[in-house]
Amino acid sequence: MSTYNENAKPKVTAARCREMKRKGEKIACLTAYDYTMAQIVDAAGVDFILVGDSAANVMMGYETTLPITLDDMITYAKGVVRGAKRAMVVVDMPFGYYQGCRDTAIESAVRIMKETGAAAVKMEGGSEIRESIAGVLSAGIPVCGHLGLTPQSVNKFGGYGIRAKEDAEAQRLIDDAKMLDEMGCFAIVLEKIPAALAAKVAAEVSVPIIGIGAGSGVDGQILVVQDMLGMNRGFSPKFMRRYADLANVMENALSRYVSDVKSVDFPNESEQY
Repeated sequence: MSTYNENAKPKVTAARCREMKRKGEKIACLTAYDYTMAQIVDAAGVDFILVGDSAANVMMGYETTLPITLDDMITYAKGVVRGAKRAMVVVDMPFGYYQGCRDTAIESAVRIMKETGAAAVKMEGGSEIRESIAGVLSAGIPVCGHLGLTPQSVNKFGGYGIRAKEDAEAQRLIDDAKMLDEMGCFAIVLEKIPAALAAKVAAEVSVPIIGIGAGSGVDGQILVVQDMLGMNRGFSPKFMRRYADLANVMENALSRYVSDVKSVDFPNESEQY
């Protein structure tokens, strides 16, 4: 049973995230894609729930995040928002709904906010999507940036390797992070970059830096909940710690159910009306 008291801390907002950085309080983040998981994640005390476009992988079975649509993201986010009471819910802007067009970005973000009740959106990229970010911010919508490995750019990168190892790319990342800070983003996710670089960025910007594969010198951490709970087999990057082995637990429970049904052990007399 959870010992976390959801009334012990105020509801997390974009302003609260900035305050947490100022106070040196680490920000715990996880993904969620449905009402039931959102309730559990929220009750555990997570500060920031991301309805990630990683739903394309873990919920829909695609190899990349690219196929997921805005309607898909809105559907997943609706359930998460209903399940989260304290945590801030942030929704990924999916590929193709903000790159290259400020008006499309605003329209997509407004739909997310109006139809889901989420608190913010997340957008991948730096200077190349500056106008889109500016447009969304101008609509009064909080934006979380995302730099480093940006999965929506997998075809440009040619894979999911570590980013910003070379000096030139590292400097671009620093410049982009400072730009996002100055523009008014409330947080930035840094994915799969050298730990020393992530710590440097965290020290040089005023907004919280949330790391995934970016070391411990940042302001918070995020993982995909199915990964850290051990529900996904065969995915074990260096940065990912498994806190449970739910795939085996669930498979064993389901196998017992199948066995009980076939042997007519379930339902027994006490389980009937």
